[in-house]
Amino acid sequence: MDDKIRCDWCGSDPIYTNYHDTEWGVPVYDSRALFEKLILDGFQAGLSWLTILKRRDTFIKAFDNFEPVKIAAYDDNDIKRLMSDRGIIRNRLKILSTIKNAKLYLEIEKEKDGAFSEYIWSFTQGKVITNNWKTMKEVPVDSDASIAMSKSLKKRGFGFCGPTICYAFMQAVGIINDHLISCHRYPKKLSEGPTSGN
Repeated sequence: MDDKIRCDWCGSDPIYTNYHDTEWGVPVYDSRALFEKLILDGFQAGLSWLTILKRRDTFIKAFDNFEPVKIAAYDDNDIKRLMSDRGIIRNRLKILSTIKNAKLYLEIEKEKDGAFSEYIWSFTQGKVITNNWKTMKEVPVDSDASIAMSKSLKKRGFGFCGPTICYAFMQAVGIINDHLISCHRYPKKLSEGPTSGN
């Protein structure tokens, strides 16, 4: 253990603290990486994020490194394969939604190069929103930006993207900096760090 002060939610689990210290809140601009995080946040619905983190490597392998082009081409055999993979969350609706979301992602990408990243960041006009929370009780479960993102994604046909999921996603990919002001990560430049779940 170290003496670093962290956001309360990550506790002392090494997987959680490493994720908190190196990924959570670091701005992500790569479209594929954003897609991966959005899908994983969708799979988290009803579960803890730690459950997803412990299975993330298996998720990445099962879903072909979350390459939208490959996922969009999945057929019944792929669905059966995923439904029998004990290393992921075997939820048929979430698996089907991932395939559909991949197809919708490709539609957005056709609009303009790098369009998915631009689209995702457009809900804050491309800016990082830095909050100044003192306690976890102050941190909301959604915001005007996450509600707007959710409505837009749903209008396009995306699944598992409610306002709360979108808010958690925006926190994870650094669109919203919700590190508590007491956290050792709060004052740092969060642009420094990994930009994908790999």
